[in-house]
Amino acid sequence: MSTSGLLRLIARTGRVAEPLDATTDHGLQVREGFQPPRALRGSVQVRHVDAGSCNGCEVEIGAAFGPVYDAERIGARLVASPRHADVVAVTGVVTQNMAEPLVNTIDAAPNPRVIVSIGDCTRGCGLFAGSYAVAGSVDDFVDVDVHVPGCPPAPEAIIAALRAVTGR
Repeated sequence: MSTSGLLRLIARTGRVAEPLDATTDHGLQVREGFQPPRALRGSVQVRHVDAGSCNGCEVEIGAAFGPVYDAERIGARLVASPRHADVVAVTGVVTQNMAEPLVNTIDAAPNPRVIVSIGDCTRGCGLFAGSYAVAGSVDDFVDVDVHVPGCPPAPEAIIAALRAVTGR
């Protein structure tokens, strides 16, 4: 197939992605009184922090931002620096070694910022509860605005949380 034929095929096919399901909330737990900041309407820059997870949630975040679910179509984009972030997404329990870096990362994100905790371990420490390496849950260190339940949560639930943050 020639280049022009391939481009015609791409133009004819259009964007292929999973449809957004706006009818279900996927069990999101939103902090009482939380309203998405007006400044974040439209698009958000997301800084992900792995505070001590098993990497199950990271696989689902990768899927949410991958080509099938394509979180960028709702205006969410992963960034490398907390100074560019509107949303800080935290996964895993907070380990002894990650307690200070987590707080520093959140402090580096400019206001208005939103904290999203992803996965069951961020709330009750999951299987890791009681371990000598665990400092606590994310709620023990920062005020979480939106919690995405699941072990691990589905990519649709992660996208639903980002949609709740953007008000879309």
